[in-house]
Amino acid sequence: MKYQQYSFLFLHVFVLVIACCVPNTLVSQTSYDSIHYHYNAILNPEQPESLSAGMNFYNRKKITDLANHDTLAAISDLRLLAIGEFKIGNNYDSENYIVEALDLIAKLKHKDTLINAQVGLYNTLGRIYRASNNENAALEAFEKGLAITNKLKDSIIILNNKANIYKSAEKYELALKAYQLSLNKAQKANKPSQLALVLDNIGAVQMKLGSTEALENLESALKIRTEGRFLNGMYASYHNLSDYWLAQNDQEKAKHYAQKALQFAQNINSSSFKLDALSLFINLEENPTAKEYKRLTDSIATAKQIASNKNAYLKFNVAQEQKKAEASKLLHEQESKKRLRYQFLLVLALLLFLASYFIFRYRRKQANIVAVYDTETRIAKKVHDEVANDLYQVMNALESSNEQNGPLLDEMEKIYNKTRDISRENRTLDVSDNFENLLNDLFFSFKSNQVQIVTRNLSKINWQSVAEMKKRTIYRVLQELLTNMKKHSQASSVALVFAKNGKKVQINYSDNGVGSELKHKNGLQITESRIASVNGKISFESNTNKGFKATIIV
Repeated sequence: MKYQQYSFLFLHVFVLVIACCVPNTLVSQTSYDSIHYHYNAILNPEQPESLSAGMNFYNRKKITDLANHDTLAAISDLRLLAIGEFKIGNNYDSENYIVEALDLIAKLKHKDTLINAQVGLYNTLGRIYRASNNENAALEAFEKGLAITNKLKDSIIILNNKANIYKSAEKYELALKAYQLSLNKAQKANKPSQLALVLDNIGAVQMKLGSTEALENLESALKIRTEGRFLNGMYASYHNLSDYWLAQNDQEKAKHYAQKALQFAQNINSSSFKLDALSLFINLEENPTAKEYKRLTDSIATAKQIASNKNAYLKFNVAQEQKKAEASKLLHEQESKKRLRYQFLLVLALLLFLASYFIFRYRRKQANIVAVYDTETRIAKKVHDEVANDLYQVMNALESSNEQNGPLLDEMEKIYNKTRDISRENRTLDVSDNFENLLNDLFFSFKSNQVQIVTRNLSKINWQSVAEMKKRTIYRVLQELLTNMKKHSQASSVALVFAKNGKKVQINYSDNGVGSELKHKNGLQITESRIASVNGKISFESNTNKGFKATIIV
């Protein structure tokens, strides 16, 4: 059975930072002394039973931190649990804790603040895969850790663990070069636990290469670990020293260190360590059947491990790819919604522009109508106040003189009557009240002994529902038609028929005058312009000696 060396780092600073930054989750729930004690119980246990106590503590703490949504503290808890499970040989559970921690990190917006945590997780993950005979996955995990590490001590650990893969593949020369690179960095870092780790690994490789320096390095590593009470590395030293003395054919010393390894495994209650330690005793026996049994057992165990492919990290990667696909789909949906929103806003803006344009046109048209009406009214008032009054004064003066001015007075009276008629025709109209009476007055003013004007259904129109601008237009158009009739048609009878045409008012005008070939003279053009200004319609029909007709729809 191949053995994975143990190195535990990266956590002390991280946990202290978490303890300082989020006191409400760490300090308020448990005292700092308790946290520090159980932290060391996992990383540097003074007694074998300390490891179990530390794992129980952090398992409870993880549940509490997740319930309180304290993600940073939960990540720290999961890292410690992963290390603890790996120490006692529960690789699969350790792997699951790491994957859970990486998944929490992946969900955080600011991952850069957790570089040390990610390095530690990838390093432990690589060690798990090496122990599970999945060397490619182990190398991948180590490379991910090296890619983001920014600390010397972290790179030492990961480089050492990469060298372990070469050692497992029996590429001892490559492994030795990698270990020596780690040793140079470890000496600069002045970290005893790291130095012991690298020396132990160098000694194990030198043993395979037959180097005389192997024993010195193996014993130096054990001495450092014993003096520093680095229990996490002591089993590795016992194992490697047993292998060394077995290779030297010193059964007594080999068995001595095998017994120390087994006792250590029993003290920490690690099933995998116990199995590994017992395999050392099989190697010490001369019984070929037992050795063949061990060889076949290791071979079958390795095959099962590879076949089962219990790889939570691969599942994690698959889950991450699924999340990326879902995120891409969500992004596509969001972009589609955004495009639809932009299209809707564009259409809305276009509609608002068109509505504003037509409202502007309508208001401008209305303003023009009002302006025309005001201008007509102002001119009529000016004609009445100035021209007609002046003519009236001149007529009075002429009448007072003794000269014979009869013909001149007659002409001036005609002019005066014309200006009075112009003023009356363009006077201010109050159409807000009783428009029917206003029209009746208009028609009465054009009646005479020679001309009869007949109306039909005038009283049936609800003039209150008709806009004032339209009523003014109707009045002026009818006034212009009647004026044209009086001046040109020689008609004796006029008929005006009113009707409701949907929401509009329809007026049919007809007279029995002489008629004429229609030519759009100023009078008709003005009439058409008035009707068009209120979105109405007017049509004319006339022939010589056949009267005149007009249809108005407003």
